[in-house]
Order: sequence, then C-alpha cells, then structure tokens
Amino acid sequence: MTEQNTAVLEQQTASKTVKFEIQRQDTPDSKPYWESFEIPYRPNMNVISALMEIRRNPVNAQGKKTTPVNWDMNCLEEVCGACSMVINGRPRQSCTALVDQLTQPIKLEPMRTFPVVRDLVVDREFMFDSLKRVKAWIPIDGTYDLGEGPRMPERKRQWAYELSKCMTCGVCLEACPNVNDKSNFIGPAILSQVRLFNSHPTGAMNKDERLATIMSDGGIGECGNSQNCVVACPKGIPLTTSIAALNRATTVQMFKNFFGSDHMVD
Repeated sequence: MTEQNTAVLEQQTASKTVKFEIQRQDTPDSKPYWESFEIPYRPNMNVISALMEIRRNPVNAQGKKTTPVNWDMNCLEEVCGACSMVINGRPRQSCTALVDQLTQPIKLEPMRTFPVVRDLVVDREFMFDSLKRVKAWIPIDGTYDLGEGPRMPERKRQWAYELSKCMTCGVCLEACPNVNDKSNFIGPAILSQVRLFNSHPTGAMNKDERLATIMSDGGIGECGNSQNCVVACPKGIPLTTSIAALNRATTVQMFKNFFGSDHMVD
C-alpha cells in the first residue's frame, strides 16, 4: 500500500462513526429508557472498547452531557462470562462482539432474565444459587492427603471437558423461553453441570441427590426443548445433549424410587 493510499484510508477512518442505541436504567426500580450515542470509529473495535469510549466522554448523540453507561466486564477474553448483554436482539458476550460485524445502530440491552442493577449490569445471583442447590461441586475436602483421584477414560474426559467450559454467563438462560418470571426453571447451564458432576467418578457419590433436586420444582420437567440454549451458548457446549442424558437418568431414578433398590448409586 502506497503512502497516498494509507493517508486516504486514515482520512476515511477518521471520518467514520459508530452509532449506538443503549437501553438504560438508573436504578433497579426505575423505568428503562433509550439513549443514543455516536463515537469515532477505530479499526478492530469491539462493543467493550466502544463502551469505554463512551465512558471517557459521556456525551449522547444530541451533544448533551450524560452519566457514563454502566456495564460489567472482567477478563475480556470470553472466559469469565461477566460482559453478557443483548446485542442487536441476541444475547452474547460483548468482548467478542466486533463492531465491523454488527448492523448499525448497534442496540445494547441488559439480559432481562435477571434483575437489572443499572444500565447493562444484571444480578446473576439466581444462577449461583441454583448451582448451590444442585451441589455443583465435588465434596472431597479433608484434613489429610487424599491422594490421587480416580482416573477417567480419555474419551469420557474429553466430553467432560466440553461441559466444564461453562462460564455461568447466563446467555443460555436469556435465550431460553422457559426461564422467566412465571417459572422456577433453573435453566440449561445448571442441568449441564449436574451431568458433569454426576459423571465424575468422585462426584457420583452425590448423584442421587442431584437427580432428586432436578426432579423437583423448577427442574428438568420445566424444559420445553426449544434448543435455543445450544444455539446461543458462546462456548458451544452441548447443552441439549446433557438435558437428554439427564432425562434418561431421572427416568431410571424415578423407577428406582418407586420400586426400591439396594443399588442406588451406579
């Protein structure tokens, strides 16, 4: 590229802008409203870098000074799940949402499945409480060295690793039509974690307890199999496969509970 072409490209880039429409909410109890912003374009911008630009100079598209937009973020590498929001109608991670790949004006909204704290910040406590409810951990704490844990076959370990990629971002719950204020459904991410821990050689000691939990109110029976979750998941986790496996497991458990069994843990 010649110096002249480089200069022309820089001039064109300098004149370009990015338009945003952001749904804002000042307090958890206040009404949401829309505010427009227009910021200078830079190559390779993502939504987070655009929000940072708005925060540095909180002036809306009408030229009026406003309050900085609030959002949540941490790793900026699609690992922590904190920056989830609805972008152009689709729940996703804002750190990997590139401006060049989005239709303008870019519309940003909070995930309404969760209580809104302020602007784009939501409270995902429901997800973490659900993880506690299903005991999504392996209870191996002790006061002495327990030694090496049981080995898993490589084939099983590989698919278990796929399930372990869940970052509790909440995107699958936002995409699921059965997770709403009229339902207690714990959601696909939590069910997938039940499958992960129940399949672990040590985690299986609490298998029956986890299955009993998801067989109760708000559990797997609330799933409508819309399959929105597996499409929306930013990590490509096979959520519907996990739900299908748990449907089989809970059916077996139901018969065990009904007829009784002296072999309750497989």
